[in-house]
Amino acid sequence: MTTGSLDVDRRTSRQWVDNAVRLIEADAQRSADTHLLRYPLPSNWTVQLYLKDESTHITGSLKHRLARSLFLYAICNGWVTEETTVIEASSGSTAVSEAYFAKLLGLDFVAVMPASTSPAKIALIEAQGGRCHFVSDPSSIYSESHRLASESNGHYMDQFTHAERATDWRGNNNIAESIFTQLEHEENPIPDWVVVGAGTGGTGATIGRFLRYRKFDTGLCVVDPEHSVFFDAWRAGDPSIVGTRGSRIEGIGRPRVEPSFVGQVVDRMIKVPDAGSIAAARHASAALGRKVGGSTGTNLWGAFALIAEMMAAGRSGSVVTLLCDGGERYSGTYYNDEWVASEGIDLLGPTVVLDEFVRSGVWTANS
Repeated sequence: MTTGSLDVDRRTSRQWVDNAVRLIEADAQRSADTHLLRYPLPSNWTVQLYLKDESTHITGSLKHRLARSLFLYAICNGWVTEETTVIEASSGSTAVSEAYFAKLLGLDFVAVMPASTSPAKIALIEAQGGRCHFVSDPSSIYSESHRLASESNGHYMDQFTHAERATDWRGNNNIAESIFTQLEHEENPIPDWVVVGAGTGGTGATIGRFLRYRKFDTGLCVVDPEHSVFFDAWRAGDPSIVGTRGSRIEGIGRPRVEPSFVGQVVDRMIKVPDAGSIAAARHASAALGRKVGGSTGTNLWGAFALIAEMMAAGRSGSVVTLLCDGGERYSGTYYNDEWVASEGIDLLGPTVVLDEFVRSGVWTANS
């Protein structure tokens, strides 16, 4: 005969969960929404361009939203508790933002990254209280993250799998709802296009689903840099396509199609040369009076092409894209002429394309 109780009540662990969720929501409440900037196109043009400025988040990039969603998702699923070491495969902005939230909750955070990661990026992660774990083979960051999580009884956050499901795409102040709310009083409040890049694919999935759910007549265009396979896989309908190297445009582009990339909600894709991304980032920095990152340049290259198409067709309207992060993080690369030359990148051709676009509204990149 068994004399012990068969009841198990685990609600005591909910005290930490409740406080963790409170801390994250309080952090969000202390922050204002990011601005929607009007890009300075010629005043007589019939198409307006808007930039959702994600660089104003406390960790400096669009990935702040993703990190917040990933932590809430993991905590509410019971994967992260007060004793959990959080592991992530990232050498960039996601790791910086996740390190911030781990520190907020008093958790250890480890970023798994290639040994070639720049000292500047390592310093940003460590400044937020994170630790860096290096691998010699960049393709091994996934398996190494799984191994570390298993050995430390930790949790591998896995942004590349969970990005598309961690955010409530129906609303709840996600980036899509914020954009459309901020556009309500504009001349063309329902944009013809929203343009985003794909790193995990999570932002595109959120916006694409939201557009369908709210029945907006807005297209989702995903721009893809050199050496990334999202474009090729989407065009061929074959997600098994893999590449041989990573993207030079940090934060977007992958040598494999990540699980969070939902190609079915993408209406159009544009392949952007790295020279175009960098030239557009520099061009926008001059126009805005502040430096923007390379992925913002990729977004703008695609947005400019779409605007030129609209103007050529005699259409008025609006286009929205993202200012993903500031350019100060890239002073040693995209804004360094020696680095650009060492990569064999020639900015002259794309610069001519951009100058002609601003002068006439004509896009000559594919002519």
